[in-house]
Amino acid sequence: MKWLIGCLLALCIVSSAFAGEDPYVAIVGNDILCQAAPANFYISTKQQQFCFDQTIFGVPTANETFSSQSAAIQPEICDFGGTGFLPGATTASRDGFLPPFTFRGTSTARVTAGNAGFWQWVIRLPKKPSGEINLVFECGVLKPNGFTDKGFYAVEECAAETGERVGFGFCTRQPVDPGVNPIVPAALPRVTAVANSGPYNSFAQFNLTAFRNPGTYVPVFAAETGAIVEPADAAAAPAALAATQVLNGGTASRVLLKTCFDKVVVVKLPVAGQINALGQTEADLVDGDLITVRLNLPRQNTVDVYCGIDSLRLDGVGESPF
Repeated sequence: MKWLIGCLLALCIVSSAFAGEDPYVAIVGNDILCQAAPANFYISTKQQQFCFDQTIFGVPTANETFSSQSAAIQPEICDFGGTGFLPGATTASRDGFLPPFTFRGTSTARVTAGNAGFWQWVIRLPKKPSGEINLVFECGVLKPNGFTDKGFYAVEECAAETGERVGFGFCTRQPVDPGVNPIVPAALPRVTAVANSGPYNSFAQFNLTAFRNPGTYVPVFAAETGAIVEPADAAAAPAALAATQVLNGGTASRVLLKTCFDKVVVVKLPVAGQINALGQTEADLVDGDLITVRLNLPRQNTVDVYCGIDSLRLDGVGESPF
C-alpha cells in the first residue's frame, strides 16, 4: 500500500512538473484577431495556429494599446499591391500617393528622416511563459520621400533599413570604403521594454533583459549579490560580459530594422528574485501580465519609418491553461 501511495504521489508531481507547453502569439487586443484581416497580413498561416481567444483563458484585453508620436494615418507601405489616388484622379492607381488608400494590413504612423519619434505597444501575455520571449518588430522602412514619389512602388525601388547611409541620388545608398561602418549607429531606434503585473500577479515594474544574438548566452552574475552584470560600454567589453542587455532605451539597446521583415529581440525569461542590471527585482510572469515595448527613433534618423499597431508581436512558449 505504501508503495502504491508513493507511486501515485510521484505521478502527481511529475504531471504537474511536466504540464503541457505550447507556442503562443500575442498582439495588441484579443490575440485571436491575428487570424483575420487586417492583422493576418503580418502573421503567417503557420503562426496563426498559435493565436488564441485569450478571453477563454481569463485574460482581459483591457489596457492593451498602441500609441505613437504621429497620427496613424499612413498606409502600409509593405503592401506593394496597394492603391491610392493621384491629384484630380477619380480611379485608384498603384502610383497614387494621396488618400484614400487601399491596402492590406493596418494604418501606420510615420517618422521621416531627420526627425525623432516613437511607437509604443502594450500587450498582455496570454499564457504563463516557460521560456524566452521574442519581441518581433516588423515595420516599413523607405529611403527619404520614397512613398511620396513612388507610391506603392516605393518598397520595390526605395527599400531601406534603419541607420543606413543614404546616398545623394534619389533612393540610393552611399557606398563605404574598408574601415568605415556602413551603419550610422546614432540613427538606429532604441528599445525599452518593461513588465507590469496583471490581474493574477503582483510585483513592481521592471525592465526586461535581452540576450545578445548571436552571443555567448552566458549572463554574468555578481558574486556578492547575484545581480546581472553589464558593463557601461558593452561593445568594448569581453564577449562574456556582453551576453545580455537590459532594455532601457539606452545606446546599447539599439536595433536595426530592415523594411517589411521581422526583427527579433530575444528576452530572457524573468526569474523571481533576480536583480537586473538596473538594480530592479524581476518576478515570475504569468498570463495576464502586461509587456510594454517602446521604440524610440532619434533625430539622427536617416530614413522614413512606418510602424503600426501590428508592427510588434510577442512569440513564445507557455504553459497550457488547460
